[in-house]
Amino acid sequence: MSTEKSIILVVEDDNIVRMLIVDVLEELEFQVLEADGSEKALEFLNDEDQYIDLMMTDVGLPGMDGKELAKQARMLRPELPILFASGYAESIDVPDGMHVIGKPFSIDQLRDKVKGMLA
Repeated sequence: MSTEKSIILVVEDDNIVRMLIVDVLEELEFQVLEADGSEKALEFLNDEDQYIDLMMTDVGLPGMDGKELAKQARMLRPELPILFASGYAESIDVPDGMHVIGKPFSIDQLRDKVKGMLA
């Protein structure tokens, strides 16, 4: 197994929630890029030198929502795995290759979901 850390882009407009997710992912030995909304996320996605293994985004973002962001992300990076976090997980339809984790989620759920998607 390579020692390179997988890089996860976390898009969450709630600072506290984002901080918690980032802390958890860093504890799980992932490298994390933080975006407080779609604009910042798109800056990372548009940067061809920035490697991203997975994008985790809140569905309910201000301005461009998570689904719209995912569409844009897939245009730029067609293979990018995308994980939506939502308080209404059971009611969301997600496109192929995209996954949903319901909020609130446990550290174990997040770890298992992310590792499963990156495997």
